[in-house]
Amino acid sequence: MNLKSFAGGMLVAVFLIGALGQIGVSADRMSANDTLSIPAETVAGYVHAIIQADRATYTTQIVDRMQLRGITVASENWEQRGTLPLPVQFLRESSRLVAENQKGVSFKLISLWPINQRNAPTNEFERTGLQEVLAQVDRPYTGIVTKGGSRYYQAVFADRAISQGCVGCHNAHAESPKRNFKLNDVMGGVLVTFPLPQ
Repeated sequence: MNLKSFAGGMLVAVFLIGALGQIGVSADRMSANDTLSIPAETVAGYVHAIIQADRATYTTQIVDRMQLRGITVASENWEQRGTLPLPVQFLRESSRLVAENQKGVSFKLISLWPINQRNAPTNEFERTGLQEVLAQVDRPYTGIVTKGGSRYYQAVFADRAISQGCVGCHNAHAESPKRNFKLNDVMGGVLVTFPLPQ
């Protein structure tokens, strides 16, 4: 099994288990006419919690442990070198797999100080969201946007440096616009997007 299949399978499995566990509604208690409505902010929180759990596990239990033991390293050009993807690349690959299988659901890392310009904010909502989560770390910045005639809920959650590896990589990278991150600093945000009922 390759790393892409493992990462995709892990993300989908954790998402499904987490979503089902959080909803907490058993089929025997619902009739055919019952509907289940969960507030968009709650759904965004569920999705973010799953993303963060997967990413933290990957970062601390896989990347950090493998590097400390000298087994392998994580690198930007992981596909060519046969190494582990960096945590940001793991999240990007997971997001790509989700986007292929779920209509309209997406997530990505964004930052005011991106090493890779693909992670820069692309609109005013994202820029404002990043500023807001810097000021209020524990509260997501949320809103509804319209794209192609459809409405989407978006939430920007603070993305913190969860390991010394994150800090060291960003502070030492030649293309990093900010080089004074410390452990637990907000390095950017996780943008979660999903469609709303029409």
